[in-house]
Amino acid sequence: MTVQDHHMATHPPRGRLSGLMSPVRALRLEGSATVAFATLCVIAVFAVVVPPFLGDVNTMGSNSFDPPSLAHLMGTDDLGRDVFSRFAHGARTSLLVGVLAALTACVIGVTLGAVSGYCRGFVDIVLMRIAELFQVIPRFFLALLIIALFGSNILFIILTIGLLGWPEVARITRGEFLSLREREYVLAARAGGQKAQAIIFSEILPNAMPPLIVAMTMQISSAILLEAGLSFLGLGDSANPSWGLMLNEAQQFLTRAWWMAVFPGLGILVTVAALNVFGDHLTDVLNPRLRGGR
Repeated sequence: MTVQDHHMATHPPRGRLSGLMSPVRALRLEGSATVAFATLCVIAVFAVVVPPFLGDVNTMGSNSFDPPSLAHLMGTDDLGRDVFSRFAHGARTSLLVGVLAALTACVIGVTLGAVSGYCRGFVDIVLMRIAELFQVIPRFFLALLIIALFGSNILFIILTIGLLGWPEVARITRGEFLSLREREYVLAARAGGQKAQAIIFSEILPNAMPPLIVAMTMQISSAILLEAGLSFLGLGDSANPSWGLMLNEAQQFLTRAWWMAVFPGLGILVTVAALNVFGDHLTDVLNPRLRGGR
């Protein structure tokens, strides 16, 4: 082995390492943003990895209202069910609702916002009036009405929250498209005979993604809070326990078993706070207007 080969074996090419580290460096994590990002990673891994090892969340034990101990890390509830097991499954449900509802809102919002911003004119007016109609009615009360009338299946809750969240994403997308549609590369693509669909999704949308990524983060946070509020009022899916449903079950035992409410409440608080802090950081990093002004 030559000296050069030994150096290559012990010191990987800098380009490869920098390629692996570039997404992390691009986030420019520091201070509270680092803590928020690490917290979200831990919560996501916990929600995915832990629940399959805990068995049925509705298994009842003989000891009700046991305080936190080595046998039951978060105590037991009024039916003798392990709170830690329900907390872990609740984390998975809450994150699943948040992510899928946010994806639903973003798919609808980006599509309608892109069409509105690119086409302008009558199409723009109609779509934005529809968006304003959705925004006039408080989202929580509209979701409350819809789920109370049509049921609280977990899939229906996800679709309802997603359908109520698209106007915010649509308005952001429209604003970006109005700004980008007159750029030189878009005019060149249009002059070259590209179809409107190709220009929207190949030329403009990739350049409009930074604020949309931030909007996606905020949509996840809003969806988790909205689902928790609905579940707290008894409109959650009892077959899929969430943190909000745990709070609903705990409210009549606050003075007797504080742990039933404290742990799911902390789960919601920490997750939403981490999402908001990380979302604010992404705004600074990804927003081209802010970045350009520094």
